Amino acid sequence: MKKKAREALAILGLASAVTFTGPALAQDMGFYIGGALGQSSVDLDCTGTTSCDDKDSTWKILGGYQFNRNFALEFGYADLGAATASTPAFFLPGFGIVPAANLKIEATVFELLAVGILPIANRFSLYGKAGLFRAETDTSVSFANGISESESDSATNLTFGAGVRFDLTKNLGIRLEWQRYMDVPEAVTDSESDVDVMSIGVIFRF
Repeated sequence: MKKKAREALAILGLASAVTFTGPALAQDMGFYIGGALGQSSVDLDCTGTTSCDDKDSTWKILGGYQFNRNFALEFGYADLGAATASTPAFFLPGFGIVPAANLKIEATVFELLAVGILPIANRFSLYGKAGLFRAETDTSVSFANGISESESDSATNLTFGAGVRFDLTKNLGIRLEWQRYMDVPEAVTDSESDVDVMSIGVIFRF
C-alpha cells in the first residue's frame, strides 16, 4: 500500500509541478465536456482457475472546468467493464465437492480529479491527474449445479493517471491517457484489485 501511495503522490506532484508554462493553442479557462473509449486491465489473482480474462472494453463521460492554462477540476463517470474467471470442481473438507463455477466482476465509478496541465508546444500538452473515485461493483458466481450467487459492494479510494493532449482546434482536443483505480472491491471473493485503463478520448471546450 505504501508503494501505491508513493505512485499517487508522484502523479499528484506532477499535477502540482506543471504550474510552469509554455505556449499552447487551447483556451486558458472555461468549461469542457468529453468522453473516452479504452481497455481495462484488472490485477486479478487467477491462481487455480481454468480460464481467466482480466481485460475488457471501457467507456467514460466527463466534464470539467479549466481555471487557467495549468489547472482544472474534472468530474467523470466510467464503466470499467468486466473481469471473468472459471474454476474447476474441487473437494473442500467439511463441505464435500464444490462444483465448477464461473465468476464475473463488473465495476463502474464516479470520480473527482485535480488535473495539472503542462503545455509543451503550440498544440501539445502533457497532464497529470489525481483524485478520488467511488466504485460500485457487482460480482456474480454461477455454479455448474445451477446455483448462482451475486453481491454488490462499494468503496472510495485513490485514482491517478497521466496523458497527452493534442488540440485540433481552439475548442476541440484529443487525449491519450493511462489511469489507475486503486483497490476496487470484489464482493463475493472479499478482495480488492487495482484496475488500469488505457483510453483515447475527445474533449470540447466552451
